[in-house]
Amino acid sequence: MATTVAGEGKPRLNGISTDSQTKTLTDLPTELLEHILCFPVLQDVDICNVSCCCKRLHDVCHGRGKVWGNQYKLRWPRLQMFYRPNESCDWLREYRTRHKVGIQIRRTVESISKRFFTEVPCVGQVLGDSFAEIESLGMPEHFCEDELLFILNSDKRKNLTLKYYAKKILYFLRQQNILKSLKSFLEQPAEQQSPLEGAVLVDRYCNPLADVTLSSISAQLDEIAEKVKKMLKTKNPSHPSLRVTQGDCLVVEDFELQRQVMCSLNSVLYEQLQYKGNECDYYNPLNSYIHQVLLRRTGIPISLSVMYMTLAQKLGVRLEPVNFPNHFLLRWCQKPRGSEDIFDFVYIDAFGKGKQLTAKECEYLIGHQVTADYYSAISTGELLLRMVGNLLNIGKRGEGNEKSYQLLRDSLDLYLTINPDNVQYLLLQARLYFHLGIWPEKVLDILQHIQALDPSQHGAVGYLVQHTLEHIQHKKHPAAPEVKLRNAPEHLEVQYSVGLIMKHKRSGYNCVIYGWDPKCTMNQEWITTMRVNLLPNGPNQPFYNVLVQDGTCRYAAQENLEPHSAPMEIGHPEVGRYFSEFADTHYATNEELQTRYPEDADVTLGTVQRLYHRLMPDSGNQDQQNSHHPNPSQ
Repeated sequence: MATTVAGEGKPRLNGISTDSQTKTLTDLPTELLEHILCFPVLQDVDICNVSCCCKRLHDVCHGRGKVWGNQYKLRWPRLQMFYRPNESCDWLREYRTRHKVGIQIRRTVESISKRFFTEVPCVGQVLGDSFAEIESLGMPEHFCEDELLFILNSDKRKNLTLKYYAKKILYFLRQQNILKSLKSFLEQPAEQQSPLEGAVLVDRYCNPLADVTLSSISAQLDEIAEKVKKMLKTKNPSHPSLRVTQGDCLVVEDFELQRQVMCSLNSVLYEQLQYKGNECDYYNPLNSYIHQVLLRRTGIPISLSVMYMTLAQKLGVRLEPVNFPNHFLLRWCQKPRGSEDIFDFVYIDAFGKGKQLTAKECEYLIGHQVTADYYSAISTGELLLRMVGNLLNIGKRGEGNEKSYQLLRDSLDLYLTINPDNVQYLLLQARLYFHLGIWPEKVLDILQHIQALDPSQHGAVGYLVQHTLEHIQHKKHPAAPEVKLRNAPEHLEVQYSVGLIMKHKRSGYNCVIYGWDPKCTMNQEWITTMRVNLLPNGPNQPFYNVLVQDGTCRYAAQENLEPHSAPMEIGHPEVGRYFSEFADTHYATNEELQTRYPEDADVTLGTVQRLYHRLMPDSGNQDQQNSHHPNPSQ
């Protein structure tokens, strides 16, 4: 960047003097020097070298100046949201801190694979220890998150193992922050707790990697409210709701004016925008997430009610949530405020296109009579418990896969944050963690809390304590991984190798192999249920653990598999646990899987070369082989 003129010993720009008196780079005005040193082609090492040339350039490159501010913004543009415009800041210090955090985060993530790798996907895996390590760094959380996002947004075909664990840590880190926000929300006076804000917190906790914010949700509802105003204007140009601006707290008192708002709201929401209750797929958890309700324009009674109630409030009409059994409702008072007579209210079914019901008609929805208590208005906390309870029940109804266990864990976390002393759900949480083999130390804390709340649970608590302590001891002395060699006599019939992309001959699904056994290792009940005995070679043939394109993990017989004629990436969430890279025709195993199948990488490479004619140049053979033994840091 800076060179010197012969005989002068001073730096000059590009080796060219500007006049006969040989003006140097340091003679330029500070503003011009800063402009030059802010060129995008210059990197941090260039700025460091320039600042070491002389005192003049060192002063221009000072920490609070434009030069290091520019370097910081170029390298980490996402972090600009955390600074005010034109904020005076020691950019060099910020740069060093962010750089240091990046190195430490990457080291932590790289170390996780060895500690958490298992042969069978661990459903609902928690990386609590790793999160604690990141917390202990004492660095700004937004720096940690930025580095994790940087890892996730790099070349999508490479560093799969690093991305796999970075995603888990980011998921966990964000959830912890959302729980803190939820606790702060619940500490507010009940009348200040917005049902919409609570619903957004539930949504964010269950979808921590999605870009869901209260401001974005509110903005979408404001757009709908504007459409309602336009509709309302055609009916009553002088309606007071038309004068409501964002942030106003106008309450329309006149019943006829309220009726006009409700009529326009129903017309826009259900006729113009085509919102509806999801009767066909009622138990889909997406129906409970407010951002998905807005995106898909469908939901269940409680999520549609939150949206409906929020829109009505924006237009000056106060509605109250009603915890009606099996069908969440809203109530609209037809008498002076303060009445608790259930017949003084009209009940609104947001799931049923805003239909207005009498108290008696509400009972027709569920087919039986209920007491007056069920028509009472509930608090935002009670509304959230109902919403989370729905998700909990969906998780319980699940098929025991990754998604259902994750939903069950998330909804239990939320429920117990709102109602921390519910013994039934505390016990369910302890049993779930015990079943999944995760967080044994936390299981003991939960069990201790249960025992203090309800000593009658001593039997169930004692059983879980005993087996959890055994689990902790077992973790201290883990068994050595089983190593499977291709040339072992019992393995000679194994045709395929880990990393190969396959197609199931009968079911037609696409998958990648991540493990194999010389014979079926499942119990007789599974063999009978899956009709393995009806196969020509039965259970006495090699079986393969495969990750399927649809997100499931399966155990397939060798005779049912064949190499895929056109290999493609397998969009399975667990791919990164086993593989470091997608190499066009196959997946390259990571260090942990390589340890268990040390000879499969060469077999896979030979197979894809034979099948797809992708012969490697001799000079690249060693590099290609090394790609099958990657370090997560590569």
